[in-house]
Amino acid sequence: PVVVSGRTAGAVRAQAEGLLGLAGQRLLDVGCSTVVSRSVFEHRAVVLAGGEAELVAGLGAVVAEEPAAGVVAGVAGASGGGRSVFVFPGQGSQWAGMAVRLLDDSEVFAEAMGR
Repeated sequence: PVVVSGRTAGAVRAQAEGLLGLAGQRLLDVGCSTVVSRSVFEHRAVVLAGGEAELVAGLGAVVAEEPAAGVVAGVAGASGGGRSVFVFPGQGSQWAGMAVRLLDDSEVFAEAMGR
């Protein structure tokens, strides 16, 4: 994934256009740099690319503000839903029956789990 963000939609387009010049670089390095070395702002786009052609096509779609496969764009917090999410990252902290009590105690969680 290559993450592009900015304070405005125009800033996202400008950053995507600038990243097009890095298309010949290693995708892993480009993707990592966009997350680790840059601030993340509310206007965002993520390009999922498995190769240079997909990266160029995805960044081009961001610049043109067009939908494309492997590209997700939007504004963080724009929905105003205030929804929560639980993430179990797979780092060894899980145990059998981990969310059973939450499932029993929280109607919202139980409903979200289809119970």
